Amino acid sequence: MAAYIIALIASISVLNTIDGGPAFRIILSLLPMLPGIAICWVVLRQLRRMDEMQRRMQFEALGLAFAATAVVTFSYGFLEGVGFPKMSMFVIWPVMATFWIIGTIASHLRYR
Repeated sequence: MAAYIIALIASISVLNTIDGGPAFRIILSLLPMLPGIAICWVVLRQLRRMDEMQRRMQFEALGLAFAATAVVTFSYGFLEGVGFPKMSMFVIWPVMATFWIIGTIASHLRYR
């Protein structure tokens, strides 16, 4: 996470101070995704290290997060059709993470 934050701050700082070509700006904008890929690898590694019960609990939590995020984002997409403001794609991950946390808490309570 520290590498992601550093890359994000560096990317934004350079984008705001240096005027480069479109290709340079695209590459620089995507710079924080390199640590983001590393975070994905760490999450998968941790899932592989869990025992069967912990995996089951995470699977249920992720299933809830996936389905609930789909319902929320599709619902809001329909609302955009009737005049609601457009939602940024940056909103989707926090929504999914929130549902993942809710699912994790629910599975911990269920299997207590």
